[in-house]
Amino acid sequence: MNESHKDGILGPRLKPCGPVRDAEAAGRIHERLVEAADEGGWRATLDGAWGALEPVFAASPYLAGLARRWPERLRQILETAPDTRLAEILAATDAIDGPADEARAPLRHLKAELHLLTALSDLGGVWDLDAVTGALSRFADAAAQAALRCVAYDQRRRGKLISAADDPRGPVPGLFVLAMGKGGAFELNYSSDIDLSLFFEPEALESALGEGVEPQSFVNRLAQGLASLLSERTADGYVFRVDLRLRPDPSSTPPVVAAPMALAYYESVGQNWERAAFIKARVCAGDAEEGAAFLKALVPYIWRRSLDYQAVLDIQSIKKQIHVHKTGEGLEAAGANLKLGRGGIREIEFYVQTQQLILGGRDKGLRSSRTLEALDALTERGHVTPEARDELAAAYHELRALEHRVQMLADEQSHVLPVDPERRADVAALAGEGELVLFDAGVESLLMGVNHRYGELFEGGEELSSPYGSLVFTGVENDPGTLETLKRMGFSEPATVSDTIRSWHHGRIPATRTARGRELFTRLAPQLLTAVARTGAPDAAFRRFAVFFSGLSAGVQVQALFLNQPKLFDLVVGVMAFAPRLARALGRQPQALDGVLDARFMTALGTDTGVADQVVREAREAGDFESAMNAVRRLHREQAFRIGMHIITGRTTAEQAGLTNTSLADACMQGLAPPALAEAERMGGAFEGAVAVLALGKAGSREMTAGSDLDLMTVYAAPPEAVSAGKGWSADLFYGRFTQRFIAALSAHTAEGGLYEVDMRLRPTGSKGPVSVRLEALEAYYAEEAETWEFMALTRGRLVWASDAAFGARVEATLEAALRRPRPGVDVARDVRAMRDLMDRERRPKGFWDLKLSAGAQVDAEFVAQYRQLCAAAAGEPLTVSTLEALKDDAVLAETWRTHQQLGQLMACAFDGRGDPDAEPAGFQQRLAEAAGASDFETLKAQLVELRLRARNAFEAALPSGLDGGRDGN
Repeated sequence: MNESHKDGILGPRLKPCGPVRDAEAAGRIHERLVEAADEGGWRATLDGAWGALEPVFAASPYLAGLARRWPERLRQILETAPDTRLAEILAATDAIDGPADEARAPLRHLKAELHLLTALSDLGGVWDLDAVTGALSRFADAAAQAALRCVAYDQRRRGKLISAADDPRGPVPGLFVLAMGKGGAFELNYSSDIDLSLFFEPEALESALGEGVEPQSFVNRLAQGLASLLSERTADGYVFRVDLRLRPDPSSTPPVVAAPMALAYYESVGQNWERAAFIKARVCAGDAEEGAAFLKALVPYIWRRSLDYQAVLDIQSIKKQIHVHKTGEGLEAAGANLKLGRGGIREIEFYVQTQQLILGGRDKGLRSSRTLEALDALTERGHVTPEARDELAAAYHELRALEHRVQMLADEQSHVLPVDPERRADVAALAGEGELVLFDAGVESLLMGVNHRYGELFEGGEELSSPYGSLVFTGVENDPGTLETLKRMGFSEPATVSDTIRSWHHGRIPATRTARGRELFTRLAPQLLTAVARTGAPDAAFRRFAVFFSGLSAGVQVQALFLNQPKLFDLVVGVMAFAPRLARALGRQPQALDGVLDARFMTALGTDTGVADQVVREAREAGDFESAMNAVRRLHREQAFRIGMHIITGRTTAEQAGLTNTSLADACMQGLAPPALAEAERMGGAFEGAVAVLALGKAGSREMTAGSDLDLMTVYAAPPEAVSAGKGWSADLFYGRFTQRFIAALSAHTAEGGLYEVDMRLRPTGSKGPVSVRLEALEAYYAEEAETWEFMALTRGRLVWASDAAFGARVEATLEAALRRPRPGVDVARDVRAMRDLMDRERRPKGFWDLKLSAGAQVDAEFVAQYRQLCAAAAGEPLTVSTLEALKDDAVLAETWRTHQQLGQLMACAFDGRGDPDAEPAGFQQRLAEAAGASDFETLKAQLVELRLRARNAFEAALPSGLDGGRDGN
């Protein structure tokens, strides 16, 4: 403030702020004021000040309206020294007491006069920034104190509050109000809301309440009354918008929080941005003694003497989340957010506060609540260069002045320079510039300088913003710039995503419940959202990641893994977008991700990593049946996720995926069959005999997908009269119990999840006969009763496990002999074709993406492959369970099978049931196309149509309809 005019009246000291934007508008207000001045005898005062008033009222409808409505207040302002008038306004506010309803109009009239006084003193060059913000902040304190007195008066009159009105502890003993944010630092802007945090000390409050008054309900009503008194709009306007959300976890706590509970919250789950908020906190109303004790108790929380590296990273991340463009590219005056945008006030404030949090624990001289005072202190101690300090301080003054002028137009809490050139020119005029081009250039240069300096100050380290823009999740409300960034990322509901991220920051899920978990998440959040955006399906990817992330029992290890392996993290997020099956599996069993920690995770499928041996070994070492089941499930879960990741990301072929899926299933069966046999022996006693497990279907041909079940058969051999040593069970009962326990071991869901669905219907007599088959009965069945379709199924029969190696060899020989045994009079080709025609009638394909049953797709190819094997068996040629090997002379059918299997592997990983690629995101469609060697999704569909036509023709050639003898099983 200019000291030479400190005691002078305001009018003569005012200087024109800039050009007159609208002479007609100024003329109209002048006429009204002249009329009032002539009546009141202060025309000379008006004429003397009009040169400075005219540009103000021409540009600001709000200020012109105040002067028009209350010309006498304008006179008092002009004819009094500004500091004196401010003191009178504050004294009048301090004198307000009595019923809240009677205080509404006086408070609003005083606020209007304060606004007019402050604006004229600011625009007229009489008050500097400190004087302006100090006046606004001191009035906010006085208004909050008056509001508390009045609502307490009402409660006292109702008998709810019994303490004396002049109690030295304040209107409500035990209750105190903290001014937070800019108000706490005496830095309120012109049309700012006020951040108030209300707390109460239970013991002190209870002694002041009437009998039967519940403290929490009482203070809640009190807070609502205080906020309403200040913020409700009436014909006289409003006093201040009140924000009560700067309290512990505002979405789940009452508006007034008990001090002990608040202290417990801040000490356990308080975030670093909340520590930053308390740098500016001070008691502005209520019980000053209890408030001071509360803030003193928070000192160790706010000002930590020692910080570990991760805490420092988290504090730095508060500012690094802001997207820094060192070149200043894209910074424009039109629409620039002077507070939250790039190069804005927040960049300066965050820089100062984050350095205070890191350094202020050991240096009390850095604990100032005032932004520029703290910046000076940082400079004095060598943490900031004088050049950086001077540039940032000058920019801070200019940006705050511009912010005030934006708000003076219409008393709106806006920080954005108008896009409309006419309105922006009004701001320019209040800022002293008549040429909009020059004004815009100056603003852009100012923002560019701050942004550039900000980028230099925090170079190095990981980026905590995103290529899409700023991602800031501090505070209690959604950051506008962040919502714009999320919108650019493709989210349909940016606010919901922002709310979810902020709730995770608050520690509402196990993964972020610890300080370490929250610090890691601060660094992970921007990487997560960027990765999600890149999937092309951000809504689905984020929703599925949220299920997974919320399900983690602890998050430190997983988050650290993701941060250390960003490529792997991108892969996992991609799975969330394109593979709901895998995403759900992770959500149900997040422990599947543990396998990622295994060095073998990214090893190419087909490489012997020792997993199969590990499954068998851990099942053997488990100790009991249930422990063996859980051990196998843990390993299966990790490996199934690993295989799925390789398939989804295109790192393997359909054939290799089938082999690896099947090898995993084999390992599970080989690991669980011995415990199942031991369990049967435990229940029935030892048994003299042998048993084997056969795989058929996709498991038999080693072509399993993620969704395949297990087609199995168990076969045994035992002496005719053998019984178990304990309960005397016969062979069929004993091995039936083994089979039941084996099926349960594979299909039951335990705490570690499930493994496979098991289908035993391909055994002789299907679902009607015994579950386990004596080898001699099996041999007789295929010699005397089996039909051609059963021999087709047997072409994919394969031994997986046997309790005795010699018996296993005997079973394999029996299977081959059954296939090769002559079947005089049987027309195999006609039977196979008839079976396919029957299937076509009874099991029609379910749409274009039925990869099995569509004409020219997998079933056509598999029927021909099985037919070829039956022919090879009859001719004494080598046999194979592989579909592709069986189709070595049927190129088109091999091509269609391989293509559909490739797509089937991918879709089985992606979907639990039958998916519809046409309804999936473009990214998944492209992945399908790439899997089949097509350039894009539409090309894929066209190629499938053409391939299926060729394959169906090949099928017709191999198995013509209306076959008439000549192709028998001899």
